[in-house]
Amino acid sequence: MNLPSTKPVHFQSDVFFSIVKNSFKFRLFLLKNLPSAYFAGLRVVEANDLQCTVSVPFKWFTRNPFRSTYFACLGMAAEMTTGILAMSHIYKRKPGVSMLVVGSESRFHRKATGLTKFRCDDGWHIRRCIDEAVAT
Repeated sequence: MNLPSTKPVHFQSDVFFSIVKNSFKFRLFLLKNLPSAYFAGLRVVEANDLQCTVSVPFKWFTRNPFRSTYFACLGMAAEMTTGILAMSHIYKRKPGVSMLVVGSESRFHRKATGLTKFRCDDGWHIRRCIDEAVAT
């Protein structure tokens, strides 16, 4: 006997997060779609409906001449936190939804000279915006 799901049919975030959390599948996705993120070594530390954490290592590929992590690599990791949350809420959604980054805001408190982590806690807000966009 199949019990009805508590999530709407269009909401497939569990399936999406199982792909993201599978290191091999996610690395293939990065290599195919975001090769610079692949070579920079970006990793998803934690991801669920409400928040996402991504890390960027301090290594030869991400290091600038000033002995810190390139801003582009930091920005890529920061953007990936929100991108993963948005992608999780539009994955296999009917009707389909397209996303586009229109702004970015960040605060840096010190020089990035080691493993740097970025976290976005706005998963619920992102989902509400997507639901509103579909409804209107």
